[in-house]
Order: sequence, then C-alpha cells, then structure tokens
Amino acid sequence: MDQERTGGRGHRHEDGPLAHGRERASGRRRGPGWRGHGIAESRLDGREPHHPRRPGSRGLPWRSTVLITLIVMAGTGFAARNQPDREAVDALGRALLLLGAAPLLFRYRWPVPVVFTVAAVTLGYLVAGYPYGPVFVLIAVACFAAVVRGHRTAAAWALGLLWTGHLLLSHWLYQWLPPAGDGPAPWGQELPAAAFAVAVLAASETVRVRREQRAQLRAERAAAERRRADEERLRMARELHDVLAHSISVINVQAGVGLALLDSDPEQARTALTTIKAASKEALGEVRQVLDTLRTPGDAPRAPAPGLDRLPELVEQAAATGLTVTVATSGPRTALPPGADLAAFRIAQEALTNVVRHSGSRTARVRIAYGSGRVDLTVDNEGPATGTEAGGSGNGLAGMRERAAALGGTIEAGARPDGGFRVHAVLPLRTEETS
Repeated sequence: MDQERTGGRGHRHEDGPLAHGRERASGRRRGPGWRGHGIAESRLDGREPHHPRRPGSRGLPWRSTVLITLIVMAGTGFAARNQPDREAVDALGRALLLLGAAPLLFRYRWPVPVVFTVAAVTLGYLVAGYPYGPVFVLIAVACFAAVVRGHRTAAAWALGLLWTGHLLLSHWLYQWLPPAGDGPAPWGQELPAAAFAVAVLAASETVRVRREQRAQLRAERAAAERRRADEERLRMARELHDVLAHSISVINVQAGVGLALLDSDPEQARTALTTIKAASKEALGEVRQVLDTLRTPGDAPRAPAPGLDRLPELVEQAAATGLTVTVATSGPRTALPPGADLAAFRIAQEALTNVVRHSGSRTARVRIAYGSGRVDLTVDNEGPATGTEAGGSGNGLAGMRERAAALGGTIEAGARPDGGFRVHAVLPLRTEETS
C-alpha cells in the first residue's frame, strides 16, 4: 500500500525522520553526537575518496627534464672521447641535444608529438655525424611517456622511423654525410640497436600494464567503499523507518481520538493521551538504541534486537489504535537466528502499521509457520483500503523486501482475490546462524 502511493508523495519523506537521518548522514545537520560512528564521513556525504592525480594533470616535469638533459650532455662528452672517428660535439651538437631534451617537458601532456619530435631531432643529430650514446636516452624517455599514456603504436612508429633512418645513414648515405671519410657501419651493430628498441617498448609496456592494474585496484576499492557506505546508509534508513513508523502511526491515530473526544468524553481522551505517551516513550527508546548501535562501531549492540517474542507488544499497540490482531503459529517452534528474528518482527510491525494507516479493516491476522529451514510470516486484513492520505514515507514495502532479500528470502504483498490485503514473507533460516 505504501508503494502504491510513493510516486505522488516523493517529497514528503524529506520532512520526516528519515530525511532527518539523511541530513545528518550527509552532514547538513551533523551534531557533535554523530562523530565517531565508524563510518567515514567522506563516504556518507558522497564525496569521492582521494585519488592521486594522473601524470597529465601535474605541472611540467622540469626537474626530471633538467636532470636528463644534464646526464645526456655530460654523457655525450664522455662518449665523444671514445669515438674519435665521429664529429666533435660542437655548439651545433649541443644545440641539437638541447633541442631534443626540451620537448620532454611536455611528454605527459602531448606524448605523441613529443616522441616524433625527439625522434626527428635524434635522427638529425646522427645525420650530422655526432657520437652515439646518451642521445638515445632522450628517445627512450619520450617512448616511455608515450607508452604509459596509452600511445604504444605511436612510440613504435617513432622508434621504427628512427631505426630506419639510422640504417639508411649507416649503410647507404654515409658517403655524402659527415664525418668525412668514414665507411659503412657493420651490420652486426644493428642487432643491439634493435634490441634497444624492443627493450624500451617492452619496459614501457610493462610499466603501463602495472599502472593500469594499480588503477583498477584503486577503482575497485573505491567502488567497494561506496557500496559499503550505500549499504550502511540504507540499513540506517530502514532501521529508523521501521522503528518510528509504527509508533508515529499509533500516536497519530490516538491524537485524532483525543482531539475528537476531548470535550465529549474526557476519560477516553485521557486514555488516548496515555497511549500517546507510552508510544512516544517506546519510539524514543528504540531510536536511542539504534543511535547507540551506530555510535559503537565494531561492538555488539548493548540491547538485544527485537524479535518475534515481542509480537505481543505490537498486538497491544495495535489494540490501542482500535485494531484487533490475532496471532496463530504452526509447526515446531524453533529459535530463529537474530537476523531472521529481527526481520520477521520488523515485517510484522510494518504490515500492521500499514493496516492502521491505509485499511478500513479493524481486524488483522498474523500467522507464523515454522518449517524446515524457513519461517513463513503472513499478515492479512479484510480491507478495504481507505485511499486517504495517512502520512508515511512510502518506503515500507521496499524496506520489507530489502530485509527479506538480505536473508535470501522473499516478500509477496498485494490485494487478495477475496478482498483485503496480504503480506507474505518467506525467510530462510541459515544453519550457521541457528547453531
């Protein structure tokens, strides 16, 4: 019945106790007593957990670029001493090295243009006949940045073009290019060059895969945290709804009775006020119990959770609203697991609350059938539905289904063919919980 009215009153619960709980959970009305609930506030208020920034979102990597430049400059000087047959590293050679290192400042922002630019400058350096050696560090760094950013094809093309240019220089074009008088390079040196290219690509790809795996793990952990926060928020909302809905309904009905009889029958009005006081006291106590449970993360609740042994209290409270409830049980009665016992009690409580709110029937039947590994709970009333506005958040049936589903059970709720309304819950009893 609650579910049928949900669409037209979606805004109402924003003023109710559930909305109050959500506001506290979201931090809008958080008080001192809500600190230390064991639930990270960043998860409850919907903020995303902190993630390290991606490389492309950082500033320019000028420190590492300067260090690489210095290493290449110094290393090239040492390499030139061991390659007297190559051109001496003059101002043009130093300028080419600087020109090849400068694009590395932008290797995270524009990795593809950078890797082709560095490859072109490196090829120009080799065309000029300058020594081999540390100049290849530049193309290695550029390829690494491109691959880890997901541009391994571009990196492979850049390396391939550089290698092809080197082949042409070493074996065909050398006679028209500096240094003068040199001969063709031995084909055997191409094998280390190819191995260098493959090693750069393989190492970069390995780093990229590991980074993606770490990012996926972080995303999975963040998703798991959000899922746990959502489940906890849902549990809090469901518990507060079930705790308050029944008592508030009783208070609402008795308040109406008290107002109607205040002048004509003061004694009945006094009785209604007494019922209101008792219901409000019980609601206050259960709310405090829920809050105490939330404030003690990891600890067992200090007060026992309600179960079907408190069903007589529901019958008594329903009687105070004018609803006569009969209870029948069948099957060998067994001790229910705490989770199933609480779910059965809350489902019966919500079903009777809905009868008080939305049904014209003044009688209801509760049947509890204990079976092998399950318990069946059925709440019937003869109807008809009043169709009048009676308050409520519209989450009653949804909450009952969630409680049953959490235990692997089911809920069927709807009008009976012969009239009235029925809520039928099947709750499995897990062996490990009953032992």
